[in-house]
Amino acid sequence: MNRFQLEHVIRAAAGNANVRDIVVIGSQAILGKHPEAPAELLQSMEADVFPLDAPERSIVIDGAMGELSLFHETFGYYAHGVDESTAVLPLDWKARLVRIENENTMGARGWCLEAHDLAVSKLAASREKDLEYVRALVRLGLVEPAIVRLRLAETPALTPSARALANSRLESWSSRSGGG
Repeated sequence: MNRFQLEHVIRAAAGNANVRDIVVIGSQAILGKHPEAPAELLQSMEADVFPLDAPERSIVIDGAMGELSLFHETFGYYAHGVDESTAVLPLDWKARLVRIENENTMGARGWCLEAHDLAVSKLAASREKDLEYVRALVRLGLVEPAIVRLRLAETPALTPSARALANSRLESWSSRSGGG
């Protein structure tokens, strides 16, 4: 999915849910801060989204624009209606959301996870694809490992062992890429 397609998802999700503000919390959130993100970060054809002020309306988005929907079949990408609990996030993540609002969103506003918060959520998920994603973020210099470490410390839902494992992985990747 590219930035133009994400803007389309934001516009359509807002219209379907009858809201203005859509939060993007999955991997495509990188397109908020980095509209021209490298292709290796944009492999997913889905955007995980929910209405900021009416998360319960995610079900409407999922029904209208989800996997195997007419929207998906027509455009080749889709929206997965989720909620805040889908991702493990640091404190104050909402204060760092990155706004997407332009002619293509037609009055809708997208609110994308900031890159370091996105890295924390991926480290917390700890699936191989998520770990590869964070490894790429570090290697490409799109996140600063020191900031990710601070955010991990500010993530109350992480157990001490999960936090330690995430920090260990981050340390390994940042030493290989020359980051700190």
